[in-house]
Amino acid sequence: MLETIPGRSERRTRGKERRRGLLILLIVVILLGAAVAGIGAFYAWATGASGPQTPVTLVIPHGATGAQTGDLLKQKGVIRSPFVFRILVRLRHLNGGFQAGQYTLTTNMTISAVLDALKKGPTIEATRVGFPEGLTVAKIAQIVHAKLGIGVRAFMSAATSGKYALPPYLPAGTKSLEGFLFPNTYDFLKNATAADVINRLLQQFRVTAQPLPWANAQTLHVTDYQAVVIASMIEREARFDADRPLIAAVIYNRLRKGMALQIDATIQYALGRNRAITEQDKMIHSPYNTYLHVGLPPGPIACPGLKSLVAALDPAHVAYLYYVADSSGHNHYATTYQEFLQLKAKYVG
Repeated sequence: MLETIPGRSERRTRGKERRRGLLILLIVVILLGAAVAGIGAFYAWATGASGPQTPVTLVIPHGATGAQTGDLLKQKGVIRSPFVFRILVRLRHLNGGFQAGQYTLTTNMTISAVLDALKKGPTIEATRVGFPEGLTVAKIAQIVHAKLGIGVRAFMSAATSGKYALPPYLPAGTKSLEGFLFPNTYDFLKNATAADVINRLLQQFRVTAQPLPWANAQTLHVTDYQAVVIASMIEREARFDADRPLIAAVIYNRLRKGMALQIDATIQYALGRNRAITEQDKMIHSPYNTYLHVGLPPGPIACPGLKSLVAALDPAHVAYLYYVADSSGHNHYATTYQEFLQLKAKYVG
């Protein structure tokens, strides 16, 4: 059998294919080299630093992750790339975060230098302070004094100075911040002032309140400020979340009918102490006495949380006008006074 010898045309085709393959390989090598060089250049840029170094104060809150810390560092101009910072945090097994507090850094630091500084710990440690829902400004002042050493009088003076506003919720010129120091857990530096605490809590109120359906206030025939007043009464009257929109409905139903609200918590606020209300207490001369005065009290009686604010803006669609709490704190509702008396006899005695 004779072996077929490739013709000139076939040899030429194979040669072209080999050259094309070599060219493709060369292009791939060049592209890979460029990619490696590009990655190397980006890494060098992202981890490096250049430019003026000016002092920067960075406050890391409790529980901040490496990613959150990287974002803070970028915002302050300390590092160039939060993404590379996160990678190096993981490579150095620091993903658990860093100690809360105040750090003194500079702009335009290398990531390596930043990590070394953060590992040393803060120059001033942060103090964690929690404010539960339903506290009055006076109670908040006591907690601030105990945790941060800020004088009660100094805090109360600032909180009732009328210098703070939070439009549209807290109108300018409103004397007291009652109702607007948002309950939450916060981190403060040990040298924090009354103004620092107030501004932080007001800022949290704005952030939390902004997404809520405040347009409903107009439909409910109240101002934004009055909605907070109602939320504060809900906060003090409700022990269970399911009761919040129902209590809100009772308040709005009574307002529409021109009935006195008869909220015990407003009497307690007027008295300045939390205890069972007596018949004599209901005769106290105070604008916060909702047994004697029809309509809303002149201001909030506590600082409500998110759920009470939501209930004040979205009450239940029920016709209730009365409620009675049983020994466990659960409310029972009625639409008529006769039903109310029956509930009172059953649950209060």
